Parts: sequence; structure tokens; C-alpha cells
Amino acid sequence: MSLVAGVDSSTQSCKIVIRDAQTGALVRSGRASHPDGTEVPPNAWWGALLAAIADAGGLDDVAAISIGGQQHGMVVLDIEGRVIRDALLWNDTRSAPAAAQLLAEVGAAGPDGYAARAGSLPVASFTATKLRWLRDAEPENVARVAAVALPHDWLTWRLLGYGPADESPLGPVLDALTTDRSDASGTSYWSPAANAYDFALFERALGRPGVEAVGVAEAELEFELVDELEEELEEDLLDSAGNVVAGDRALPGWVSEPEGLPAVILPRVVQTGEVAGVTVAHGGDGSFDTNGIEDPADVPGVIPAGIVVGAGAGDNAGAALGLDAQAGDVVISIGTSGTAFAVTDHPVADLSGTVAGFADAAGGFLPIVVTLNAARILATISGLLGVGFDEFAELALAAQPGSGGAVLVPYFEGERTPNQPDATATFAGLTMASTSRENVARAAIEGMLCGLADGIGAIRTLGVETRRVMLIGGAAQNPAVQAVAAQVFDVPVLVPTPGEYVADGAARQAAWTLLGSRPVWPVTFVAELPVDTRAVIVTQYRAAQLLGSVPRR
Repeated sequence: MSLVAGVDSSTQSCKIVIRDAQTGALVRSGRASHPDGTEVPPNAWWGALLAAIADAGGLDDVAAISIGGQQHGMVVLDIEGRVIRDALLWNDTRSAPAAAQLLAEVGAAGPDGYAARAGSLPVASFTATKLRWLRDAEPENVARVAAVALPHDWLTWRLLGYGPADESPLGPVLDALTTDRSDASGTSYWSPAANAYDFALFERALGRPGVEAVGVAEAELEFELVDELEEELEEDLLDSAGNVVAGDRALPGWVSEPEGLPAVILPRVVQTGEVAGVTVAHGGDGSFDTNGIEDPADVPGVIPAGIVVGAGAGDNAGAALGLDAQAGDVVISIGTSGTAFAVTDHPVADLSGTVAGFADAAGGFLPIVVTLNAARILATISGLLGVGFDEFAELALAAQPGSGGAVLVPYFEGERTPNQPDATATFAGLTMASTSRENVARAAIEGMLCGLADGIGAIRTLGVETRRVMLIGGAAQNPAVQAVAAQVFDVPVLVPTPGEYVADGAARQAAWTLLGSRPVWPVTFVAELPVDTRAVIVTQYRAAQLLGSVPRR
């Protein structure tokens, strides 16, 4: 039996599942916590990954592994492979003005606009906006940047044995950095449609040119060429900056000098099913010691040698793969925020910025819509009613569809879809008859799901087929949420068995990389709900949306 491991390095924690590569059967799992905050030292993720691996019983019997996780975070490395500053995460909004600047400079529409070139419009969560913030706020750090990576890219690099020379067996080989299509598409400088970096957008963000990592083998050949050329140093082999030119890639004339770097290295984009690398044995805790052994693969450690490493994935793409979502499937995730993402075989570009046109982890595309208000709506209203979630569900199920005319437009946190950051929540349609605990409870669920239905509608307007909904997240297990979902979404609703979908998707990808084809693992469901459309719910919600809200104070 071959085993594969999948990792979910999320904002809050690191989780790992170890499964049978052929059947998908769960063998064991582990987890560890991440620190809170929007600005986090990446070494905390590395420590959590090692702790989660230990909690899962180690990797000694694992043949392949892949890492999924949070998207958009900015990890900047110097020439020695050291992290220059704490990573800015997706939820760090200090770069909102930078996002507006970039959009104003490039524009949204036309062949040269962000929608066509990057599939999405830049927002504060995306990596490019954080790089622009860095350019303006910390120019001294920009001068030190030798590579830019995303959280899962950096973890994959460390897992393979790379890093600062005193913390890793293989050292700071920046050309060994890798990413995947799904995570790269959340940067605003990689094109899902072209399947390539847009280096002009990267340079506009950071103020320095970028170049894609060439991989370890080619990098070794290039640096061997540099050694040979340095013996001769013929003038016609130098560019105007004094850099030796090898093929179409300039290499530093004196490779020990950081200022000689011709461009900032961006991770090589590993395609679906390709191998990112193979591990060497290492301790992973900064205390690596060869004890005189010349071959690092012979050194025992937390990370065993010989594990095949897959490309990895962004969290939503990992979840889609974990659920084995196919074209026509829409995944609705109800967490602190809500997300709706659909699997399709063609790229999309939304000029309004409502839909982010990402790539997926299976060779296709994954348009995504995010709502700011989701599960916390239910927590807020159940708290207002003074009931727990079970009683809250009972109250909601006791009311009729449409909540007697009571409508909650639940923009408690403002809203991203539609783009109304200063909006507030509004109860409408309240009468003496409609104002009951039951109707208020049901109106909260209807309002939350109508907001997510707006997301599905935005995806459909881009020509994406939506045949069924997979409902995930903690709130998806609420029987009232399930019942109302079947009445709001005009397609069948399936509720998968609760699980670690992102880690499961990473494990599927590891099996794909190991076995050479997409694994056929079963996906089980706790509920399969037929269409039960109640038009009154959406109709009165649309009317209430038009009323607007009291401005935020």
C-alpha cells in the first residue's frame, strides 16, 4: 500500500492527512496551530508543519506529499534565502490604497487591462498590492528582495530541503522555488488564460523586474557556465550592468553579490501532475548536522529522503480537488466569510471585479466570488435571540419560506459582493405579524444564502455552467441551512461528509503526481437535496437590497 500526505496550511492552523494512494482511505492525521494576526513570521508555519507531521506519526512510510493553503500572502526572501520581513497575509488590508493605485494605472478593461491580463482586478488581499505597498513603505527592504513567494511555495521549498545555509541541507537555491497555477493566479501578476507570468504587472507592483525560476537542474548548468565564462570574462558576454548573459537569462557577473541579481525570482509554475521535487532527509528545525556524511539523502531527520513532492494548491482550489468537483459544480463554503467557486474548462475575466478568474488545481479554471458576511450572521442573530444553534435551526424551520415578509440584508461587515464596503445590515418587511422569533431566525438564513446566490449569479453571467451546489463549512451541517439552500439555489444541493477538504485535495494531488493520473476516490454526502425553489425568498430579498442601508458610522 502506497501512502500519500496532504497538507492544509491555513490562516489558523496546519493540518495533515495521510491516505492510501489507491483508495483514498484515511490512515492517520495531525494538526498544529498558527499564530494569530495579519502579519506572521513564515518560520511559524514551518514549525507548525513539522509539529503536524509529528502529530500524524511522521512521514517514514509516505511516498508523496503536497501542500495546500492560504493564498495571496507575501513572502520576500533575500539572496541568502532568509525572510526579509514578516509575511503580509491575505487579510492584511494596509495595501488597499495600493490596489486602487494599480487599478488606476493599468485599468480594468481592454486587452491591456487587469481583467484580460490577470483574470481579476487587484484588491487589498492580492499579492501585487502588497508588493506595491512594500515598494512605497519599505524601499530599503525592496532593495534586498531576491525572490517573492507565496506561503505554500515557501513551505514546499523548505520541505524539499532548501532555505538559509545554516537552516537547511541544500541551502538557498532560489531557482528551486515552485508554485502552482491556482496559487499563482491569486497574485495579480500571473495570467490564467496565458498560463504564464505577466512580468510587466509584477514590475509595476514592486518596481523591479521579475523572472521565473528555472528549476534546480537548469540553474546548476547555468552557474557552471558562469564559472567557465568568468575565467575568460570576454566583454561581449556582459550586458550593460556587468551581468553574464547565458541564453535568454542574465546571471550575476559575480554571483556572491546580491546587487548583481538581474531580476527578482518568482517560483516556477509546476503544472498539474508534475513533480515539484523529491525530498532529502533533514531535521527541519535549524539544527541540521551532516555528522560528516557527504550525501544529505543519507542523513536521518524529520523529513525522510525520497518523498515525491507535488505542486501544491491554493485553499479553494485544494478544496475543489478534495471534493472531486467537476465542470458544472459550484462549491459554496460558509465560513467567517462566504465563497462560491465553480469548476470550468475556460478562463473568465470580470470587468466589474466581482468574480476573480482564478485557475484550479486540476488543469482547469476556478472563478471565485467572496462575500464578507456568512456564518457570523447566524452567530449574531442566534445570540440576539438568546438561543444555541440547535434551537436556532428549530426556530427557522418553524417559519414559512419568505419569513412572513421579514427580510435581512446582512451587510454587518459592509459587503464585497456587491461592493458596498460602508453598508450596514438592514431588516426590512417587519410588521406586527412578521416580527417573530421564528421569522427573524429564518430571515437570517435566507439573507445569508441569498448573498451567496448573488455570487453564483455573477459566475453564471460569465458563461460558466452551474448544475449543482456542494455546500461545505460548519454552517452547512445546520438542517435549516440545508433546507433553505434547496429553496434559494435553483440547482440540487449536496452536503459532503465533513472533512479536511483542502488537505484532502492536496493528498489527491500527491497521489496524482505519484501515480500519473487523477485518483478516483469516493466522495460521500450526508444530504442530497432536490431543487425546492421558493421564488418569494429571492424576490423580496432583491426588493430589500434596493432600499439601501443606513451609512456606517
